[in-house]
Amino acid sequence: MFPTRLLRSSTVNANEIAHFSRLSAEWWNERGEFTFLHKMNPVRMQFIREKLIETAYDEQPEEAVDAKKVEVLAGLDVLDVGCGGGLLSESLARLGARTTGIDASESNIAIAQHHASLDPRLGSNLTYKHAPAESLLPQSKRYDVVCSMEVLEHVDNPAMFLKTCAELVKPSGHLFLSTISRTPLSYFLTIFMAEKVLRQISGGTHTYSKYIKPSELLEFFQSYSSHMHCTAEEQRARNDSRPWITRLYNGEPTRREAEIRGMIYNPLSASWILAPRGAWGAAECNYLFWIRKPDLDML
Repeated sequence: MFPTRLLRSSTVNANEIAHFSRLSAEWWNERGEFTFLHKMNPVRMQFIREKLIETAYDEQPEEAVDAKKVEVLAGLDVLDVGCGGGLLSESLARLGARTTGIDASESNIAIAQHHASLDPRLGSNLTYKHAPAESLLPQSKRYDVVCSMEVLEHVDNPAMFLKTCAELVKPSGHLFLSTISRTPLSYFLTIFMAEKVLRQISGGTHTYSKYIKPSELLEFFQSYSSHMHCTAEEQRARNDSRPWITRLYNGEPTRREAEIRGMIYNPLSASWILAPRGAWGAAECNYLFWIRKPDLDML
């Protein structure tokens, strides 16, 4: 499970927020501090759309799902946790999702709001809030999709952060994460090369000990079950102790419960590639993680 050093009651790390607040003006400079995220964003969107389309095909007759004509994100309530300057939020909103982007950095939210105001097509589909994720829990609103990209490796108490994100997902909704695995390769690429040698990223952006292995996410959701906002009587009747991941096969979850996909950077083309499902070694550095919240009717 996650390292025991992170036991605070809040997930917000003041030093991390200060670091990214200082860099907030760089968010929309495609050749600046966040160039890797700009190039990564299409791959993240590809993964999100692919999983939503795959789920739709699983649940509906094939002729009822036409991914070329119907945008699967259209009309969904989506929360982007740790939205930064809004790279992912804007992409989601442009595809019709009713998107809320939140961030613990007021400077990031200001930049995101300003950039969004330059595109009237975004309209009412995109809203930003300066807020940590846990501040949304007392509210009744829950989301069809919750995304948190390149955030998990910057928070305190990752278990609490995951529980918070999970609780904000509607029953049968989707949680998407992307983060960095804690391996010698990830240290070499993201800290030694990117920060210290090439200086493409500001020093101190990453902390190796805060990286999370895919196996740790799987272990967490094998033991995590949510109450899904039903009464005590309903919980007992439905036995909602079922974890989000019920079993692993050769270390992998079933396709309909969760999935891990590596993201590989190709320096020759200066682009990211979404690795095939199950590709050996692909998740040794950057990876995407999808998991689906169980529905009451599935229990």
